[in-house]
Amino acid sequence: MKATIGDTVIAEASDDEIIRIEGNPYFPPSSIADGVLVESPTPYTCPWKGVCQYFHIEAGDDSLKDGAWSYPDPYPTAFDRVGKDFSGYVAFSPGVTVSS
Repeated sequence: MKATIGDTVIAEASDDEIIRIEGNPYFPPSSIADGVLVESPTPYTCPWKGVCQYFHIEAGDDSLKDGAWSYPDPYPTAFDRVGKDFSGYVAFSPGVTVSS
């Protein structure tokens, strides 16, 4: 799978590396292009996943405020619900094209 903004690939991983949570594909941290994610101060805590870290995306001339998010330290009970450890995996908002 690839995640792109404009003409820039910002993440790429094989389908078996992707974790799907609530319909969103989450990319492993190692698949994210260097330098495209900038930490955002936007706060959010999911009742079952935990504290969320949002990121602005900056890729060439394209940018997207709060265009990505991750759970650096999910609640341990979330691993049981998802079936895998998804710590640090990254999902993308509309505005980012995710394709096979």
